[in-house]
Amino acid sequence: MNKVIFLSASLLLICCSYPAADAQIFKHSSKNTQIEEIKAKYDSLQQAFNELADDYAVLKDSLSNLDNEDTLQVELSDGEIVNDPLLNAADSIVNVDSLLSIWYVQRNVNNIDREIMAMDSIQFISNVPDSVYISRLDRMNSFIPLPYNKIVRNFIILYTEKMPEKIPEILGLSNYYMPIIEGILDKYDMPKELEAVAIIESALNPKAVSRAGAKGLWQFMYSTAKMYGLNISSFIDERYDPVKSTDAAVRYLRDSYAVFGDWMLAIASYNCGAGNVSKAIRRSGGSHDFWTIYPYLPHETRGYVPAFIGALYALNYYPEHGITPAVVNLPVHTDTFHVSKMVHFDQISYYTGASAEQIRNLNPEYTHDIIPGSAGNPCILILPYTYSMAYVDNEAEIPKYRDSVYFNPVKMKSIRESGTGSRIVHKVRRGETLGLLARRYHTTVSKIKKWNHLRGTTIRIGQRLYIYR
Repeated sequence: MNKVIFLSASLLLICCSYPAADAQIFKHSSKNTQIEEIKAKYDSLQQAFNELADDYAVLKDSLSNLDNEDTLQVELSDGEIVNDPLLNAADSIVNVDSLLSIWYVQRNVNNIDREIMAMDSIQFISNVPDSVYISRLDRMNSFIPLPYNKIVRNFIILYTEKMPEKIPEILGLSNYYMPIIEGILDKYDMPKELEAVAIIESALNPKAVSRAGAKGLWQFMYSTAKMYGLNISSFIDERYDPVKSTDAAVRYLRDSYAVFGDWMLAIASYNCGAGNVSKAIRRSGGSHDFWTIYPYLPHETRGYVPAFIGALYALNYYPEHGITPAVVNLPVHTDTFHVSKMVHFDQISYYTGASAEQIRNLNPEYTHDIIPGSAGNPCILILPYTYSMAYVDNEAEIPKYRDSVYFNPVKMKSIRESGTGSRIVHKVRRGETLGLLARRYHTTVSKIKKWNHLRGTTIRIGQRLYIYR
């Protein structure tokens, strides 16, 4: 809170000091010099103001999410009971709602376990004895070994007792997404248990986006997605496609297992990369046991495998904990169509009666509600079964409906320049500025800042910036 007050005072001080600074410039400078110095002063103050305003907004938003009166009680390893509002914030991110549209607009709901990473230094309290957890894990007959210790226990309790609103929603979504995931795991003859990785990554939200720019059900970064054949363009981002992103994720896990020969290490590498797992193996003296290399892994990854076990346990034993899956507005039966013309979701909605939101939920890979189909490159459309006949009956007319509105040149140009297509990685050289780079790549400073999560305009030599075309 003190930081918020400090930032507010800083903003006020900048605004109040500006006229005084101008008075000094007018008093001691010639007219031409005055103008240049005023411009420089204005640019400097504007940049400082924007940076402080961003910090203030981010901090204020973070504090507003905390409920100081309703905190989560945890027990530290030494037995001391504490109240931690940050842990409570992790528990209360998602409100219960039966409509998937509400779920989709949640802000970055994918970091369940990452909200609480210090599982080796705290201890959750539960009435369920260790012997019950151990027995249940054994009865699962998992192809992937599921060890039990105090860290695993913490994650089991986290998923079954500390998220009373989020877990029912995840279970509701699993009725739709798990059959898709299980089918692809079976296609590659991979362990069914790996489906729990998607829960850790995105809470089964195919539209999840992390602060680092990872996207989709499996939280692919741009470069890894391209490496595994996912299409990312102005109109399509297949990281959001549940089927294609799952196929890519399963192939990634298969490749990781081929490298390490251990499923725990393959799962860990999905979080931090094969390089970090290899470093941890070397630092541990060459061990390929997850718990042996545990201290040498990145802090976030240490909780990743135990979280996997906790999520898998919750998928299998949620009834024993009195958890009921939420009713999620996704259809059980769907039909798939090949679209060979450019079509907008609203056009489909007009002729079929399916809402744009329903179409959007089933086709999240189309980032602008436009299916960019063509005769040589048809695209997939998924519709609820109840609207299939209406689509078939009007398939020829749908692309013509108000096409001049949905595909006008100005709108299409804006989409193509939105920064989701091919990517350039630019290494900053001496003397370069954002303004110079914006002119060179025919874009704007604000877009470069957005693509690279920059708050100010300062860049450093050697820094890598992403420029999209």
